[in-house]
Amino acid sequence: MKRYFAAAILLAMAAGAADARPYQDMFPTRTDFSEQEKPVLQKLDFQQGAIRLPAAKATLNVPEGFYYLSPEDTKTVLVDIWGNPPGAAADALGMLFPAQYSPTDVGSWGSVVEFSADGYVSDADAATIDYDELLQNIKDSISESNTERQKQGFPTVTLVGWASAPHYDQSAHALHWARDLVFNENGNTQHTLNYSVRTLGREGVFQFDFVAGLEQLKEIETAVPTVTKLVQFDKGMAYSDHVDGDKIAAYGMAGMIAAGAGAKVAAKIGLLAIAAAFLKKAWILVFVVFGGAVGFVKKLFTGNKTPSA
Repeated sequence: MKRYFAAAILLAMAAGAADARPYQDMFPTRTDFSEQEKPVLQKLDFQQGAIRLPAAKATLNVPEGFYYLSPEDTKTVLVDIWGNPPGAAADALGMLFPAQYSPTDVGSWGSVVEFSADGYVSDADAATIDYDELLQNIKDSISESNTERQKQGFPTVTLVGWASAPHYDQSAHALHWARDLVFNENGNTQHTLNYSVRTLGREGVFQFDFVAGLEQLKEIETAVPTVTKLVQFDKGMAYSDHVDGDKIAAYGMAGMIAAGAGAKVAAKIGLLAIAAAFLKKAWILVFVVFGGAVGFVKKLFTGNKTPSA
């Protein structure tokens, strides 16, 4: 997949068009931030409004119920606050958070935003995909790969099932789904949520991958209808602007569910990406995304805080 790192720099330069504010203005009633959290939060610009995304030839319209963080601030969150490897935010165009949480809150969750300029993805098969068969194919492949994961010192993974079955919003040209994964390590098991939203454009796909726990599923499901409508493509770049001769993506709707940007994201979070393994039945890349590795480690902040209301 083609990525545009330079465009992330342009994005940071263009962020001034949005309404950026310090954490004190973003959370004016909060008095519970610790002395450890304050200097980290002070580094972040909490943005709302129209966020230009040159890499995607689009604008992200962030309403009051959410806020956006730039690529640089996204790295601060993923690496410095949540304890991921330094390359965790390499391809991110930013992150999206619900406004009731700061990134340092124990109950916080957010979505990494990326764009894949892979071409036009046909939605012709959206209504005919057998999602149960697709799920079983992914389960089988993940199960087969557990032996290699164990050899490399990674926890084994079990795909329990759909946490939220795939759904295609025809009006928004947005596909979303969620998986319930269990990571098994040293006899301990941990459920984790893999929730993804894909918004289709003429030249590629917007990717929203949520970093969250399974217990936050209902909150995310409530937010998804808004997220699917945040993207405004530039004139001529919308999905409906497709014409014959445009670049066509090498995958369809089913392939997007089974693969998407998952292998790349899994590598970011420090899990084993099955980087060249294709499903024997469906020719689609398998991945394990986000896992329990994020788990809101927040080693810098060890206090017994409760999620903000």
